[in-house]
Amino acid sequence: MSSIRRQLIAGLLLAVGTGGIVAAGWTYGAARGEANALFDYHLEQIAWSMRDHSFERELIPPPSAGELENDFVIQIWDRSGVEIYLSRPYAQVPGYTPPGFSNQRAGKAEWRVFSVQVRGRVIQVAQPMRVRERLAAVLALRAAAPIALLVPLLAALVWIIVGRGLRPLETIARAVRSRDSTSLAPLPIEPIPAELAPLVGELNSLLGRLGGALEVQRRFVADAAHELRSPLTALRLQAQLAERAGDAQARARALAELKSGVERATRIVEQLLTLARQGPEPRRAPREPVDLVALAQAVVAQFTELAAQKNIDLGLGRAEPAGVEGDPAGLHALLANLIDNAVRYTPQGGAVDVDVGIAQGAAFVAVSDSGPGIPVDERERVFDRFHRVPGSGEVGSGLGLAIVREVAERHAARVMLDDRPGGGLVVRVQFPAPQAGSGP
Repeated sequence: MSSIRRQLIAGLLLAVGTGGIVAAGWTYGAARGEANALFDYHLEQIAWSMRDHSFERELIPPPSAGELENDFVIQIWDRSGVEIYLSRPYAQVPGYTPPGFSNQRAGKAEWRVFSVQVRGRVIQVAQPMRVRERLAAVLALRAAAPIALLVPLLAALVWIIVGRGLRPLETIARAVRSRDSTSLAPLPIEPIPAELAPLVGELNSLLGRLGGALEVQRRFVADAAHELRSPLTALRLQAQLAERAGDAQARARALAELKSGVERATRIVEQLLTLARQGPEPRRAPREPVDLVALAQAVVAQFTELAAQKNIDLGLGRAEPAGVEGDPAGLHALLANLIDNAVRYTPQGGAVDVDVGIAQGAAFVAVSDSGPGIPVDERERVFDRFHRVPGSGEVGSGLGLAIVREVAERHAARVMLDDRPGGGLVVRVQFPAPQAGSGP
């Protein structure tokens, strides 16, 4: 796993080290160049300083090795080319060279030579190259030494600064690490750097959503346990009655009641599973184009037998071509619950119509029935889980409209309840208008 600290420190140290090496190398080269230029200037000045002297040969004692190694050698010739002066007679020095600077070799040593012709004399000053190189290196090292000493100091500063800069990340990590699975309180926003504020904000938003989802799930589990207790208890009693039935007719009635109870319990479990799949924070299913007319036809056909048992006229009324981008399974559950509720609550001989169309540039689907309707003061509460309209006379799970709301919210649609002309209820699901450039 990569480390931001390691990457920052390695990158900065590489940059500092490379910069220090380049700067030290450049300083070293420049210092050597300046030293050689200075030494050349010395040679030239010594040569010019000898122009007004008169020279006679004299016997000079042999110099020591140290004196010869570190000294300049001066040679002077007259007009006829006769050497009239040699500062170190015992040294192996270059002979006559053309005017100017040049590098000459004499014996095993290399010399830097400057020669000038003035007032009929040729004055030549030579210096051993090894002396020049040694002195230039010393001067260059002295110039580059501060940079070499500065690199470790900069490395230490980089380590400290990076550590201080990453400390807020460590603080946030400790705050997250210290929590358990039930601690979803927001992380502290202050004091943190501005660069981390968006990250902490998103983490707090996620914690808030997780807290809401967990609370909904806890409430859902509690409600489901309460709702399942009654039908399961009824099933047990009905099974006991079937066992105790004294004759075939009583046993048949008890078994019919038991079968009806099993169907109700199965319906509740199916609704619970559907609701659990639809929200909150469901696994995002791939969105794809959904033909609402074809969907309505399929769902109407699914409930045709149930409607026929109650002599209800169930059919597709308005059917304008309309489509949306959505989850086919979720939209099927939405429409199936609307039609199921309409058929169940519509009395014998009633009618249930399904309409699909376009209104104000957006698709809609509506289910209308000739049932008792829903009082205005109950229309907000009917979307709550396990809520049943008092006095409806129909035994249901109270989850149908809750599922409809969950699916509609996932598709950014609105669910509206209204009275049907002549009596009954109209449930209309209005989808958002498609964005420019997007198709159904």
